[in-house]
Amino acid sequence: MPMWRVLLLLLWALCSLGAAQAGGVLIVSSDPSSASYAEAADALCSALQLSGVRNITQRDAKEIAAMDGSGAALPKVVVTLGAEGFRQVVARDLRVPVIAMLIPRQSFDSAVKLAGSKANGAVALYLDQPIARQLDLLRLAFPSAKRVGVVWGPDSGGQQPAWQSAMRARALQEVPAYLSASTTLFDALQAALDDVQVLLALPDPQVYNPATIANVLLTTYRARVPVVGFSPAMVNAGALMSVHTSSRQLGSQAAHMARQSLQGGVPPVSQYPVEFEVSVNTRVARTLGLKLDADDLSERLHKLEGKP
Repeated sequence: MPMWRVLLLLLWALCSLGAAQAGGVLIVSSDPSSASYAEAADALCSALQLSGVRNITQRDAKEIAAMDGSGAALPKVVVTLGAEGFRQVVARDLRVPVIAMLIPRQSFDSAVKLAGSKANGAVALYLDQPIARQLDLLRLAFPSAKRVGVVWGPDSGGQQPAWQSAMRARALQEVPAYLSASTTLFDALQAALDDVQVLLALPDPQVYNPATIANVLLTTYRARVPVVGFSPAMVNAGALMSVHTSSRQLGSQAAHMARQSLQGGVPPVSQYPVEFEVSVNTRVARTLGLKLDADDLSERLHKLEGKP
């Protein structure tokens, strides 16, 4: 077994206290072998323990299939990592507060709608960034940009009105394209690249996934259209830049939400990440004749939001 996987499993075990215990925090992961999930869980556990929470259990999503809302051993709060973990938990109808993290807003909203009353009281720490933050980064990097291409897929299409409104407020014109059963990704991408200064990539597994990302980025690279992505992995693959929140930052924020639930009073509400970072692919920037500095962009973006 690779050493990195052994270390992840050790991190997973360190925070787990055996069977789920009444009154504690249960962390349910969609994939405990995932590096990003393990990092988030480690940060979540550390922050909870520092605040005095000792009763913490971790479980794989598959391990909670037998749980229901009738037992005395139910935790007081459940934190899920990833979409599958959240779906499995709400399906159990545990009747305890559920905080979903590492899940895009669209996926969370769809899962809540499907679960109906079983998801009552569930809230999320969204994986995606607020619209304003993404567009403000685009504006900082491309102050003269006017036309922004966007490829909408089945999962992301419902967000289009909100994005259009935010773009108009920043004097940006959206150039939309749509991936559907009757339109290929190549055709949609070509339409979105029509006389634009930048392509804005939004999380949608039908548009951007391991099978498509290389061809998408190669097409935009040949068209000399920079791509504003949504993850460091996408930047590493060839997107120009992205704003994102690390798994460790998300874990710390989720711990604060869990403490609110444990303490009673005003419960937490669904929210976007507070902390964030900017990544820039300097090789791509150089090829496109752009001079962009990730630290400078991050500092300016923080100042726009009134953050130190």
